[in-house]
Amino acid sequence: MTRFCADSESDRKALFADAIAAHRARESRFCTFEADTEGPTWMQVGGNTMNLDCTDEELYRLEGLLDEFAAFSIEELTRPENAEGTNVRIQAYTDEERLAEFVERCFRTVYEQPTGYVAWVTEV
Repeated sequence: MTRFCADSESDRKALFADAIAAHRARESRFCTFEADTEGPTWMQVGGNTMNLDCTDEELYRLEGLLDEFAAFSIEELTRPENAEGTNVRIQAYTDEERLAEFVERCFRTVYEQPTGYVAWVTEV
């Protein structure tokens, strides 16, 4: 693996936390994470906002996951007419490690990625 991708839970969490810290230090608009899988599986972190796309089933799993993360809440749901699914914006007032934990749990729980999935930082 490289410093921009990881394939174990602990390495992915460290990768996510480092990318979020770099994003915050650079004051960039956002950082983007992707899973090496078929279909679009991505998430973005921008400041205290997370952004991801979900099918109805994934949104249901996301709402259940949010019950475990008190500092996280859905800010906005957008359902474009010409797209299947929902764009979700989540407010998260917490540190990089807790954000990284949430990103990992989203990939595993919401997007149902396998244990050894490969995560990439595609933009910081």
